[in-house]
Amino acid sequence: MAENQTHLLLVEDDSALREVTAERLEEHGYHVVQAESGETALQKLTDCAFDVVMADLRLPGIDGTKLIQTAVERYPNIVGIVVTGYGTVKDAVEAIRSGATDFITKPFQFEHLLHILSSTLEQRRLKSENAYLRSQLEERYRFEGMVGKSNSMRNLFELLKTVSATTSTILITGETGTGKELVAKAIHHNSPRRNHKFVPLNCGAIPETLLEAELFGHVRGAFTGAVSTRPGRLQQAHKGTLFLDEVGTMSANLQTKLLRALQEREFEQLGDNQSIKVDVRVIAATNSDLTQMVEDGTFRKDLFYRLNVIPIQLPPLRNRQEDIPLLAQNLLEKLSQAQVPPRKNIVFSQDAMRNMMTFSWPGNIRQLENVIERALALIQGRSQIDATDLPQEVQRNEQLLENSNVVLPEVNVDLQKYLYDVEREIIRRTLERTDGNKQKAAQLLNIKRTTLIEKTKRMEL
Repeated sequence: MAENQTHLLLVEDDSALREVTAERLEEHGYHVVQAESGETALQKLTDCAFDVVMADLRLPGIDGTKLIQTAVERYPNIVGIVVTGYGTVKDAVEAIRSGATDFITKPFQFEHLLHILSSTLEQRRLKSENAYLRSQLEERYRFEGMVGKSNSMRNLFELLKTVSATTSTILITGETGTGKELVAKAIHHNSPRRNHKFVPLNCGAIPETLLEAELFGHVRGAFTGAVSTRPGRLQQAHKGTLFLDEVGTMSANLQTKLLRALQEREFEQLGDNQSIKVDVRVIAATNSDLTQMVEDGTFRKDLFYRLNVIPIQLPPLRNRQEDIPLLAQNLLEKLSQAQVPPRKNIVFSQDAMRNMMTFSWPGNIRQLENVIERALALIQGRSQIDATDLPQEVQRNEQLLENSNVVLPEVNVDLQKYLYDVEREIIRRTLERTDGNKQKAAQLLNIKRTTLIEKTKRMEL
């Protein structure tokens, strides 16, 4: 007997109907055990954990409703289907209340029965899969709101646990939407400074003329509109953590002043010459290449070294594909609870999940969250998010990935460049599949690891 066969308990007192139904179900791959009464069925349930119990509503002795109720109490994941010749609304409601997943009325078309079995088993699988995903959102796969089980995320969690206990300055780098502020908050809330403030400042969102005052504060009359003395973010974060997001957007003048404040642990407010001492841990973040900016002369080298004491690089979502089911489930539960009224038991169809797992997510986790929020708004009363509820670019992605991303021009084909692009695309996608593991990627490509490394350097992968 195949291990993946669906085990079905068929309970029917009409022997002719029972036997022909069992025979046809077995022809379609089901492993069927027959019972002619509720009492016999209960004994069968003691001997085996069936996937499905299909019972006539009117049975001698224990009826189908009571039988399914007992079966569900014993096996919460069992699928219960009631067969009735009476088909009243009352019968259907009572059957569903007792734990049945669906019901079918006599006489029934066998194709209709197959459809009901298929759909109910799929619902059970989705429910089981989502329960599994929720169980995966345990401590080993999360760290202060961050979720992931890929090697890159597990290594990140271990690093965060280590650096949180220190007072060192940290520089977080990563693409937009990868969760840099979430990482900074996680470090703060696991640090000895957790009982003091976490003060964020997005340097790229504030005009240059106001950023200095926002960072260091100002006294009354320091500039037009300064009607009162106001402490800056640096002072507000005393004994706590100051998070400087998009630090690469700072002007050269402000970089100099920030460097001095970090070195001396003191600063002056705008319009004042009185020094203020602070005890602050600084966590900076950027999606810019600060190393390149240092070489270009647009970012101070000494400030870079001051900020980059402990570097943390966040991987883009496209490089940790295996985390997408966990992330999507976590975001779905959070967003569902935020609805008014809160919604429960929303699931993704497998088609929707496949589309999400093959999409490149240029906006990373922030884009994934927006897509799920949009889908929740579209499904209205439905309990499942389908592929058609996703944006067109996400829906199309699975089909597009079946083909090469390289497009052959109509004329003037540069064969050397075309082959280079094809090779680069294949290597890139192989590295994504292996989560950046060059040894595994080289094995998949049937080339030496040293050859792969040389190619990735030459192709800037």
